[in-house]
This record gives sequence, structure tokens and C-alpha cells, in this order.
Amino acid sequence: MKFSTTSIVAIAAIVATGTTTTQAFTPSHHPHRTSLSLSQSTEVSQETTPATEKKPTKKEKRLQYMKDPNFYRKGFKDVRPNVEKTMETQFKSPLVDELKTSNYVIERDGVRVHLAKDFGFCWGVERSIALAYEAVEHFPGRTVHITNELIHNPEVNDNLHKMNVQFIEKLGEGKKDFSKVEDGDVVILPAFGASFEEMSLMNEKNVEVVDTTCPWVSKVWNTVDQHQRKGLTSVIHGKYGHEETIATTSFCEDYICVKDYKEAEMVADYIVNGGDKEAFLKYFEKAVSKGFDPDTMLDKVGLANQTTMYKKETRAIGQLMQKAMMKKFGPVDAKDHYLEFDTICDATQERQDAIHELVENASELDLDFILVVGGWDSSNTAHLLEIPQKAGIRSFHINKADCIGADNTITHRTMSGDIVTEKFIEDIEDAGKTVVMGVTSGASTPDKAVQDSLSSIFMLKKLQSGKEE
Repeated sequence: MKFSTTSIVAIAAIVATGTTTTQAFTPSHHPHRTSLSLSQSTEVSQETTPATEKKPTKKEKRLQYMKDPNFYRKGFKDVRPNVEKTMETQFKSPLVDELKTSNYVIERDGVRVHLAKDFGFCWGVERSIALAYEAVEHFPGRTVHITNELIHNPEVNDNLHKMNVQFIEKLGEGKKDFSKVEDGDVVILPAFGASFEEMSLMNEKNVEVVDTTCPWVSKVWNTVDQHQRKGLTSVIHGKYGHEETIATTSFCEDYICVKDYKEAEMVADYIVNGGDKEAFLKYFEKAVSKGFDPDTMLDKVGLANQTTMYKKETRAIGQLMQKAMMKKFGPVDAKDHYLEFDTICDATQERQDAIHELVENASELDLDFILVVGGWDSSNTAHLLEIPQKAGIRSFHINKADCIGADNTITHRTMSGDIVTEKFIEDIEDAGKTVVMGVTSGASTPDKAVQDSLSSIFMLKKLQSGKEE
């Protein structure tokens, strides 16, 4: 498994144009055209004169930060060969390679496995891990911090802990303690991105910044920048507390987050019919920008999304918003009140399409269940589970192989987010019955995690069938 340098430098195609700190720092989730307190007010675009002074947009400020010689986005070639070897050792899976060369089907120890055609690490995650690993090797002897989990995968984050990367402490209510970041330190920004306020803070400190933000996330930031330039309120399909959405909203002016179609219907209904403003704001109090007024800020909206959301739901929400504007303003003028860009991540879409294919062929394949492997706090992995669950197919979301017990139990995350333990494989003791399963993994899941999980199932079937004999 060769991790090519393509994923390290393939940023431009997607991202194209487009003072002393306190102990606890809180990213502003609700910016609303007010100046920030991080010494920005004196910075003026060099292209303006005092007579035409114009405050730079947040995107323009971010691009300024990225031009700093201590801001890195393309990795470090001097250590790349060593990092590639490390990643191959940690994440490579001979079993998964065998599946891919066997038409995505193998049978072993009484278990037939059908692997989804698209699964596992996306190039954005691969790139993020490579950049973080390279940063640690490139700056030996330096203290390296990271502002959040690099990705939502326990093995990868455990590896960073073992490499002595310091995770910025979370204090609750969105606050983080940056007091331990000192001059000369290295700060890694995770794949989800960092908030505008955090980037501003790091820009003021004498630190090296290694930005591993997925270019698809940056694409969403460019989209919300277009919204504010056109005077639109951003409707963001995402979870307001998710790291990626927190970063995205920090680049917005006016915004409202909807986590699903049901909440989008509430917004669409208010657009068309108005309603109880106080009750509306109470419901969305944590999901809107500061000073949000639904009576004035929902007349012109643009749609963006957390890149890991369910793509069909995002598209349905887009159609819902468009219809609401047509109903309120008429089909001719609706185009002046609604704007939509495609910000659905390709990798997310491909993995969802692949598990859809498994689900559609479940009866023909005679699947007993589908296993979804990935971090329990991984949004893209959770959405993979939704597809078989909503189709009525027995399915389980585990975060690692340890979730599969030798007593034929499985500890898994449900669609509602509960962690439960239950009996796993039906009739596993029947040595004459082949267990038939589907498997996929989230975009932040190494192939090795899939191999370990399948190996546990092979061993479980072998041991349990042996009891019957």
C-alpha cells in the first residue's frame, strides 16, 4: 500500500478561489458583523487607501494567514519516505487487499464476506494523517500540539498520543485552554479545520502552524464566503456541535444550522408562513448566529453542508428551500432568494452509494447482517449505518475489533447514539451454516481496523462451530 504524494499536494484543485491570550479561549459560534477581539481591527487590506478603507473578509484574512512562512499545508518532503513506511505498517491490510482483488468477496472459516466497493480512508483523511506525522518528524525536539482530534478514529488519535502530540484541553461549553502553547511550538490544525478565531490566535503567536484541513472542508468555507458577499444567510445542513460545523459557522456572518430534514422543514415553514419567533429562536438557540432574526434573515438564503452528512438528505433540503422560496416569492423571483453550491464530499457520496448497493442486493446475497466499522463519533460512519437500518437490514456500527466478544456478543452504536451490547450472530453454532455478511468502513477508518474486525468474526465462528461438534 503506497501512500502517494498526490494526496499531499492535491489541494489547489479544490480550494481554488476561491497581544497576550487568555487562559481559556472560546471560538465564537455566533459572529454577526462585529469586529473580533484578536487585534484584527488595525489590519487593513494593502490594496485599499485610507479614503476607501475596507475591512477584509474572514476568507481574505485566512488567506493572509496562509501566506505566513510559518504556515504549512504541503507537508515536508524530507521525512515523507519514513512517514509513508510508517503509515503502511500501521494501516495496511493484506485481507482487505485480497478482498479487492477477489471481486470484493471472500469466504473463510464458515464466513462469506461482501465488501462495499468504496470504503475506508479517503484521500483527505490520508493527507491529514500524513501531514500530522510529517510535522512530528520534521520538528524533532519541538512541542507539538493539536487543536482537536485529528480525525474521528481511535487508533489514529492513539498513535498521535504515543508520538507525544499534545491535545489542546477542552474546558467545556466550547472553551479550550491554549495557555500551554508557547513560542516556538508547533500547532497542528485537524482535518475538520479550526475556527477563524483559533486561526487568528495562532497567527498572533510565534508558532509553526501545520494545517491539515481537508480541502473539501475549505470548499464549504469558500461557499459561505460567497453567501455573505451576496447578502445571504447560510443554511448549514450539519450538527452545530460538530468540529467541522463549528469551524464553518465561524466563517459565516448570518447562519442557521439544521441537523436533518425535519429541522429544515421548520425553517421552510417559517420562510413561507412566519410563526412564533420566540419559540423558533428558543429551539434553534445554539444553532444560529448572534442576533439572528428569522423575520429578516430568511428572505435570502444559501445552502451549505457539513461534508459528512447524508447526501440524499442534503439534496432534499435544497429542494425544500427552493420550493419555499418559489412559494413565497414566485417562480420568477425565487432565484434571487436562494443559492446552492454542491459541497457534498465526493468520498462521502461514494461510500454512501456503495453501501446502498449492498443494501439493494441484500436479499440476493442472502446477507445476515452488515458491519460498519469506524469511530463512534464519526459523522460519516454514522450515516453509513443509517442506510441499512432504514432499509430494515440488521446492521451494527463498531469502532474497533474489541467490540466483538468471544461470547458472541457485539457492543455497537445505534442510530440514536446509544452504546449497547447484544447477541451478535444468529445460529453461529451451526457448523453447516455459512454466515453471510456485508462490511464497509467510514472515511476515517484504516483498512487494518476492518481486517481486525473480520478476523475476530472468523475466529468467533470457528470457535462457536467447534462447540457444536
